[in-house]
Order: sequence, then C-alpha cells, then structure tokens
Amino acid sequence: MLSINTDNLIITKPLGLFALTATVGFTILNGIVISILTYLELRALMDHLETLRTFCTVVEMQSFTHAANALGISKAVVSRAITGLETRLGVRLFQRTTRHLALTESGEEFYGGCSRVVAELDVLEAGTGERARAPAGVLRLVAHTTAALIELPPLIAGFRARYPAVQLELTLAERPVDLIKEAFDLGIVLPFMLTSELTITRALCRLPLAVVGSPSYLQGRQLPQRPIDLAAFRFVTILASISEPQLRFRRGGEQIAVPLEHDVSSNNAALNKELVMSGAGLGALPLTMVGKELNDGRLVQLLPDFELMSGDAELRLAYRDRGLTTAKVRAFIDYATSYFDARAAQMGHVQQQQTVAGGSGRPS
Repeated sequence: MLSINTDNLIITKPLGLFALTATVGFTILNGIVISILTYLELRALMDHLETLRTFCTVVEMQSFTHAANALGISKAVVSRAITGLETRLGVRLFQRTTRHLALTESGEEFYGGCSRVVAELDVLEAGTGERARAPAGVLRLVAHTTAALIELPPLIAGFRARYPAVQLELTLAERPVDLIKEAFDLGIVLPFMLTSELTITRALCRLPLAVVGSPSYLQGRQLPQRPIDLAAFRFVTILASISEPQLRFRRGGEQIAVPLEHDVSSNNAALNKELVMSGAGLGALPLTMVGKELNDGRLVQLLPDFELMSGDAELRLAYRDRGLTTAKVRAFIDYATSYFDARAAQMGHVQQQQTVAGGSGRPS
C-alpha cells in the first residue's frame, strides 16, 4: 500500500497539481523497480541455493545420474548447475572420468561449508513447515538381521502405537549398506555395515557374544579351559568376520587372540545358530539370541570367565547427514534413543539387585 503524507502540502496552482502527480507517479514507478530488483535478487539467491543443494546431492550420491533421479530433474540440468558453479568459483570441483567421479581438493573444502549451509536451510524449512505437522508417511529402515529379530519387535510396536500415521518399510541385511545410494532414511546396524562417511551414528546398545556349542558336538571332546584350546575346534562363522578370522579374549590384564578354523560360514546369525545347534561346530553368537537354549541345555556356553572382546558388538542408529529434515525421521531417532536408554537403565537396575541379592546370603 502506498501512503502520501499531505499534512504540509499546499497546492495553489495547476503546476502544483502537475508536480504532485509526477511525484506520485515517480514514487510508484520507483517502488515497482525496487520490487522487481528485489524479486530478481531473491530469485537469483534461490537459484544459487538450489545449485548448492544439487552439488551436495552429487557428492552424496557420487553420481550425476543418481543425483538427478533423487532431485527429480534431468542429468543435463545437474551437469549445467555444476559447470556454472565451477565457473562462478573459478575452480574445478570434481575430477570426472567415464567411470569415476571424485572431489578435488577445492571441492572437498567447498563441500565442507556447503553441506552445512544446505543442512541449516533444510532445518529452517522444516521448522516453518513439516516440524509443525505430526510425523507421517513411509519411513524406510534397514536393520541388521540379528538385531531385528532380537531388539526391534518391541521397539517398532511402541513406535507405531505412538505414531500411527508413520508407515515402516523394513529391510533386513547383514552386509555393508549405503543409506544414501539405497535411499534408506535410517539404519539400525553394526559398525561393519556402514560404508558412507556422510552418515551420522548414535550408539544404541551393545550385543555381547558368547562362544557356544551343542552337547552333541561337544560329546567326546575335551572342553576348552583356555581360549587357546579353541584352536582344536571348528567354527560356524559370519561371512563379515572372515576378513579377520579370530576371536580376542581378555581376563584381567591378559589378552589372547585365537584364530578361527571354519568349514561353514553364512551371512545370517539366525542360520548360524541353527547350524551350531545341529552340531556343525562352535559359534560366537549374541547372548540375547541364545539365552533360552543355554537355559534349557540345548546349547552350552564355553569359557564364560573370559571376556570376548571382539564379540561385544555395538548396535548403532545411522542416518543421513541431512536426515533430520523430516518429522518422521526425528521422531524415530528420539523414540529409539529413549527406548534403549530406558532399557539400559532397567537392565542396570536388575543387575544391581542381583548383585545385592547374591552378596546378602549367609555363608554355609
């Protein structure tokens, strides 16, 4: 709205009326010009921000084609954006070959700052838009198979009860996973599964392992008294561990590494458990996975007085560097973190009660 202060304005001649008309016309025209310039400046700024977003997506996807698909634009548009950005900066950001795309030193430095700018913009947009809405939509989650079987059912049930508008699409894997290239929102994974440095991780819990065997396999064999005695046994191993086929034990200040001899290996801990129970060999399996079988005698734990260092695997929550931009992702991160924190506190309380109960008995 245009307002003119006429408190001190006196028009005494037609010339004065003409001057007033000209002044008003000039003011309106000037306002239009300023508005146009402001619009063009804002449009240029928005275009530049989209170029920065395109650059970050190319880096994260390591491909012009994958970036174009993720952004919903053509590969040619992506290529022009990167070329224009390189021209504007006066440096080459990528080393390109027909089969390989890598950041130059200048590109790495620029990405460090650029990714922060884009991340802050995403958070700002989320704060004015989706942050105000309830979490909803499809949440794509990849999880380690063993962790999914042991840890996820109560977690997912509780999350769905709290956020019924979120649909969970769950994929199980026991292999390296690239959250960005495979378009997962989140991962509940073991460290060996992470392949991209562009992900953020949070520790959820640890999965202590135990060396176990079936009574049928151990029958007629001398039970190991020390870790080194395991060298006489065959193991059923996880494929991911074959690159380092050994177990590391600790008791007091003593540390011992024991090479693993294996005839059978798989990429699935649940299958390995069944193989161990059938007598195919010993296995290093999560205690939470074999607790029932240890209690009823279908499996026997070996060397319980030794700490299995290489078996204390850490379960981690992983998400993309800019993954905090949606309400559904933030909701799952917060819920999962709180869930595992509460469970750890409860387990610590139970262990403390057991320790007190065990130490309060009268000597016989």
